[in-house]
Amino acid sequence: MKKHIVIGGGIVGASTAYHLAKAGEQVTLVDRQDPGQATEAGAGIICPWLTNRSNKSWYQLVENGAAYYPELIEALEKDGETETGYKQVGAINIFDTEEKLDRKMEVALKRRETTPEMGEVTRLGAEETHKLFPVLSEEYCAVHISGGARVNGGAIRDALLRAAEKNGAEIVSGDASLVYESNSVTGVKVDEEVYKSDQVLVTGGAWAKGILKPLGLHFEARPQKAQIIHLDLPNSHTNEWPVVLPPYNHYILAFEHGRIVVGATKEDEARFNNDVTAGGVSELLDKVLRVAPGLSESHYVQTKVGFRPFTPGSRPVLGKVSGVGGLFVANGLGASGLTSGPYFGMELANIAMGKETKINRDDFDPSIAIQ
Repeated sequence: MKKHIVIGGGIVGASTAYHLAKAGEQVTLVDRQDPGQATEAGAGIICPWLTNRSNKSWYQLVENGAAYYPELIEALEKDGETETGYKQVGAINIFDTEEKLDRKMEVALKRRETTPEMGEVTRLGAEETHKLFPVLSEEYCAVHISGGARVNGGAIRDALLRAAEKNGAEIVSGDASLVYESNSVTGVKVDEEVYKSDQVLVTGGAWAKGILKPLGLHFEARPQKAQIIHLDLPNSHTNEWPVVLPPYNHYILAFEHGRIVVGATKEDEARFNNDVTAGGVSELLDKVLRVAPGLSESHYVQTKVGFRPFTPGSRPVLGKVSGVGGLFVANGLGASGLTSGPYFGMELANIAMGKETKINRDDFDPSIAIQ
């Protein structure tokens, strides 16, 4: 049995620590709880099957990530974790023309042939669509995917961390720096305390670049700022409303107690500026009120800010860092973090334990992001 240290307590790090602990490994997770963690700010859409992105390895990753959720939720419930923030409510991709709807139905039905976890694929008329999500404009028809789900990023992360602790993991709050000798990492230093380990797994998201820099590694992970709006619809029963994928690159989620989440901006030049901006809020409200005018009477609650990690070519990386003993990384999930993060963390744990993985590791080689 090896001793592992995980740096970073977002969705990937929490999942990694959980799966290592469940396997009986000795694991410590260190997190400094930076403002703007993508997982904390995020509200996830678990419906990758309608994407237009063509990269095959990425699509297989998000497809596997979505398929893994029910198994993970069942395992967490056995560990006593019932507040996971996950609920299968279905998803609707809305369109304002029959031509666009026809094209998406064709894509969905084709993918359904090999993806049973999608559930039923149904074409909905305007009246049926409006009934499912009553604040939408009545002009939209939709493709409905019954297997679509939503997840609260902070809730699923916390459930994973609690379950990891129940299985023997140690959770440490603080700023971890790598301890290394020659070409091997031997542990981490948190404040003035040194934690020795056989392996260190860096899951630091948008902040990973700074963690690896002392080793002379130029890790090309950059932050993309996302602003996400929270609204309230008083006296509305929204818990069963589906995820909405509008005809533009944003999303609308409904949670219990009338909470509506609208996201997200994609700001590549903001770096780690976590200010809420009038431009970001205006962009989201303008677009959402066009498709969901019923939200004009909602109450504005807050805007959350998170920093998604992106690696070159938007290609996630996972595995052992070549030339450095005992060092592993997982990074670059970007906007798909909540969909594929738990699965990605499980696969990182498998790699660290020397076990087989389902994904093709060559497709996610860390060298993609290391100069």
